[in-house]
This record gives sequence, structure tokens and C-alpha cells, in this order.
Amino acid sequence: MTDPTIEFTRAITRRPGQSITEGLRAQDTGTPDLSRMLDAHAHYVATLKQTGAEVIELPPLEAYPDAVFVEDTALCLPQGAVLMRPGAPSRMGEVAAMAPTIREVYDDVREIRGPGHIEGGDILVTGKEILVGRSDRTDADGVAELTRVVADWEHKVREVVTPPGVLHFKTDCSLLDANTILSTKRLDASGCFDGYRVLHVADGEEAAANSIRFNQFVLAPAGFPRTVEMLRAQGYDVVEIDNADCAKLDGGMSCLSLRL
Repeated sequence: MTDPTIEFTRAITRRPGQSITEGLRAQDTGTPDLSRMLDAHAHYVATLKQTGAEVIELPPLEAYPDAVFVEDTALCLPQGAVLMRPGAPSRMGEVAAMAPTIREVYDDVREIRGPGHIEGGDILVTGKEILVGRSDRTDADGVAELTRVVADWEHKVREVVTPPGVLHFKTDCSLLDANTILSTKRLDASGCFDGYRVLHVADGEEAAANSIRFNQFVLAPAGFPRTVEMLRAQGYDVVEIDNADCAKLDGGMSCLSLRL
């Protein structure tokens, strides 16, 4: 496998809609402010475009409040894409809405048909394997079906465990380069990243673990200065994005795009 963090040429995003206030959340920390979320989303998209990548910007899906979090609908790999099967019943229709766009950019598109469930937020593609975290949204059957679906693409899938109380595996980690992972200490303590170089977010800044490396930039949620300082000291070019409103819906930097 090649480095999955460099040379992205495209990204797919979807603007949040008026219904975003009805989005799913593990706990109620307040109602998202749509106007502020739109500003932050525009900054996110502009940063992706600044790298020279094409950004496909899809319109809101008012019937699906969580549709802004496009990452959960598909897994994008060099050889093709796999349409997911979300574990949240209210999100199942988002995949069908995303499918035409995925089919426009990929010749080989496969599907998770069930009975299992799997979401993109639980999948971390590194330089040597695909890590899939079991969670409330991704189950053993979903991981097993993905393993079969990508087998002839010569991808190794390894199932790992998401910490209790953490929505998605990538809530607590992100890829900085083919062999370097940004992680919370609690996730790294499980041993799932043995053999990788791991950088820990600062204590109390666990939400910073959900960042993304997109070409020359690391897009990180704003408000976590010690983690950003550490990343810059490691040589990464960090762009901070306001994530306050997405966070109220358990969303982060990786959730907002499909990167290919």
C-alpha cells in the first residue's frame, strides 16, 4: 500500500442543512448554530481547495440531519470504493444519496449488504493495513463483510476495539502519514497501534485526535493549543478549523469529507 495521506486529488463534502439541529448526539451539549457551522464548513472546504484538490460540494439533505458527515457513507481506496451500511437506522438513506456521486468518480464500486453494519468513521487506512474499530456503529459482521469485499484489492483488514463511550474509532485517532498516528492515550493503551509511530494529543485535548492530514496540511479542530504546538514542532503545517458546532453532534474533521 502507498501513503494514504498524500496526493489526494479530490474530496467530497456536503453542506449542512437546516435540519442539522436534529442530528444524532451521544449527549446533549447544546443546539448547533447553523450559521456558524456554515462558516466553519466553508473554511474547511477552502482549506482542502488550497491544496489544489478538486472538492465536490454536495447540497444539503434535509431529510437526513447528519448527512454533513459524509465519511460514514463510503470507504474510498485507490482501487475503488465501498458503500457502507450505517449502524444508526436514521442514517441508512444517506448511502443511497451518496452512491451516484461515488459512481461518478469510481469505476469499481462495491457495497456492504448486511446483515452487519459498518461506518467510515470506524475505518483508518494506513500505509500497510485497514484498521476497523468495533463500536456501537460497526459490528463484527460488518467488519467481516468488508474484509471479504476488499480481499481481491489486496488490502489487509484488522479488527480493533474502540474504547467504551467513544462513538467512532477515529474519534480518538487520525493518520498523519503512512506510519504515524495521532492518538489519545486511552486508545493507544489498547496496543492497537503497535508497530506504528504514535503521537499523543495533550491531556484534556482528546477531541484533537480527530484531525486529518490532507496533502500538505493537517486540519485540526480549533481550541487545542498544546496539541497544535506539538504537531507544529513535529513539522506539520496545521490549519485550525472551528469545530464547536460539529462537536455537539459528535462530529470532527474526518467526518466532513471523503478523500480520494
